[in-house]
Amino acid sequence: MRRWIIALIMMCGVVQANAQQHPGYKPVADLAGFKQQFATASRQTQSIQCDFVQEKNLSMLADKITSKGKFWFKKENKVRMEYTTPSYYLLVMNGKDIKTKDSQKESHVSAKGNKLFEQINKITVDCVQGNVVDNADFKTTILENAAGYLLEMTPVNKQLSQYFKTIVLLVDRKDLTVNKIEMYEAGGDNTTISFLHKQLNVNIPDATFAAK
Repeated sequence: MRRWIIALIMMCGVVQANAQQHPGYKPVADLAGFKQQFATASRQTQSIQCDFVQEKNLSMLADKITSKGKFWFKKENKVRMEYTTPSYYLLVMNGKDIKTKDSQKESHVSAKGNKLFEQINKITVDCVQGNVVDNADFKTTILENAAGYLLEMTPVNKQLSQYFKTIVLLVDRKDLTVNKIEMYEAGGDNTTISFLHKQLNVNIPDATFAAK
């Protein structure tokens, strides 16, 4: 579930927040203008290809767990997230078809008829269309500084809130894509994902997203 949410959030890319909780940020000056720009940028983004670094802090461990990999997105609703270090894990989402694979097994799932998967698919569509800030599954707050925007997403959907307490997105002011995700889980663990070397609107073969 965590990896699905990571993938969906990367594609996304509002009430006022308390700036004191995020030093260096202040309430966004033009909320309506941001929402319009965010939706426009989402519509114009046909594909994303990048590297990522994930750092996970477990409440039971002193050391961080660091993973690295590659991410691909292509409209409509195609995602590939491939962990390469320290171990291999693959997640592919193509419409309602989902494939996962590790070093030992491969699994295929259909989101059709599954309420939770359908909620995830709705988030996918909202992200692609730039409507995620109005998604009723989250209460989304927004701040800004000179470099970009901070979106704090708090799940109000009961099923999603079982996994996450808060999700924070750091959005680049220049192209309105996500630079970093901070996820705070209901159980006390937290994960940070940094997206590096982003390439927008490059040609990605459909075979990259084969899910069957």
